[in-house]
Amino acid sequence: MLITGLRGVGKTVLLGAFESRARASGWVTVTAEITKNEEFGARMGSMVRRALFQVGPKNSWTDKLRQAAAALKSFSITVAPDGSVTAGIDIEPLEGTADSGNLSDDLTDLLVTLGEAAQERETGIAFLVDEVQFLRAAEFEALIAGLHRTVQRQLPITLVGAGLPQLPRLAGEAKSYAERLFKFPRIGELTPPQAEAALAEPAAEQGVSFDAGAIDVIVDYTEGYPYFLQEYGKIVWDLAPENEPISEPVAREAQRAVEAKLDESFFRVRAERVTELELQYLRAMAELGPGEQAAGEVAAVLGRTSDQLGPTRARLIDKGLIYTTSHGHGDFTVPQFDRYMRRNHDLAPPPPRR
Repeated sequence: MLITGLRGVGKTVLLGAFESRARASGWVTVTAEITKNEEFGARMGSMVRRALFQVGPKNSWTDKLRQAAAALKSFSITVAPDGSVTAGIDIEPLEGTADSGNLSDDLTDLLVTLGEAAQERETGIAFLVDEVQFLRAAEFEALIAGLHRTVQRQLPITLVGAGLPQLPRLAGEAKSYAERLFKFPRIGELTPPQAEAALAEPAAEQGVSFDAGAIDVIVDYTEGYPYFLQEYGKIVWDLAPENEPISEPVAREAQRAVEAKLDESFFRVRAERVTELELQYLRAMAELGPGEQAAGEVAAVLGRTSDQLGPTRARLIDKGLIYTTSHGHGDFTVPQFDRYMRRNHDLAPPPPRR
């Protein structure tokens, strides 16, 4: 399963819930977050090592577990020759397995031997991986190929990944059969009744209620995005008088504090990662309003062409601030980012025509 959605909708929290359920069912779990600057092969080797020692402590290793350890030793020769992946594994490499130097073939060998060891121990292994969109195409291809082989062999290995909305497209580009291998649930904003429940039910457990007008104000402002509801709920809780329902005036009074908190803790940390031109590109998108925007229209706001701003747009996609919704169109990966940009950044005038 590859869960997709914008920032702040609960993808990472959901991975944690899946981890708890897997452990309660007796499965081994390994969590990781993909980063752009880390080699995936070495990261995957470390994840397999963690799984291996959870499947069985070293002093109880069977032939299948030793074979998996030997395959990991082989795998590490190309992805982590410094020995960091196989520290504490004093087994000779399994010659001819996971040692070709081809990431796709080698990762497949590694996952198959790990799955066979887990099957022998009557357990399973769940890899829970966040920020999957940062995988390079060849790395994503290798991961999909390895998982596909374990499915074909009916081995007890699974993966739940989470990432930004472009994940299904990236998976399909990496391997055409990815759409058959994975489910792609997309999570987003809550419906008004769900948002009301998210606010009212926890408060009711503490003997506090919300006036209907207060609920309407909060749901309207947050548009049902879970993280925004969480922050708004905390602030109105702190502002409201004790032993009284949370009222509409309190909810309206809280709005400025909510904006300030979101600007500081949620939006600004992302806006600070960009260059001035990239910032202006984001501001131009915001000028056009919420939702997806055509690259040509964004460029026109800045008095430039799509070709001129193509590299800027590509860098913003690479940084995870915008994503491609369809050919030539993009949107923010952060909900309500257009509001933040208009509140905090001026749109520079376009350069004079020559």
